[in-house]
Amino acid sequence: MMHMTLYWGIQVTLLLDSWKTDSLLSYLLTLLACFLFAAFYQYMEDRRIRLKASTSSSSSPPPPSPVNAPLLLPEPARGPTRLAGALLFGVNSAMGYLLMLAIMSFNGGVFLAIVLGLSLGYLLFRSGGSQEPEILLVDNNTCACA
Repeated sequence: MMHMTLYWGIQVTLLLDSWKTDSLLSYLLTLLACFLFAAFYQYMEDRRIRLKASTSSSSSPPPPSPVNAPLLLPEPARGPTRLAGALLFGVNSAMGYLLMLAIMSFNGGVFLAIVLGLSLGYLLFRSGGSQEPEILLVDNNTCACA
C-alpha cells in the first residue's frame, strides 16, 4: 500500500516496483543515491545555465545607440548550440521530475536526502563559490522540477 503521509521507515518502494528496500543497508544506499542524484541535478542545471549565458553573451552584437535601437530582440542561438540547450533542458526536466516522484514516496529519509542533496549541489555548483564570476539570470528557480 502506498503511504499518503510522511513516514519514517526503512521499507521504501522508490520509482519502480523492483526498487524496494528491505534492510538498513539497502535503505542507506537508496538515500545515498537520492542525495547524489539531487546534487548532480544542480550540477546539470548549472551547466545548462552557463551554456545559455555563454551563447547569449558571445552572439550578441554591441548595443545600438538608444535613438536607433530596434524594437526586435536579437536572434537566438542556432544550430548545435540551440540543440544542446534543448537537450540539457530535457535532461534537467526529466531529472527534476524523477526527484519529485521520489519525494512522493512520502518517506522522510528520502525527502531529507533529496533536499540535502539539492542544497549541497546548489552550494557547490550554483552559489557563485567558484573563482569564475557568478552568472546572474532570472532563470534561478528553486523548484527541482523546473
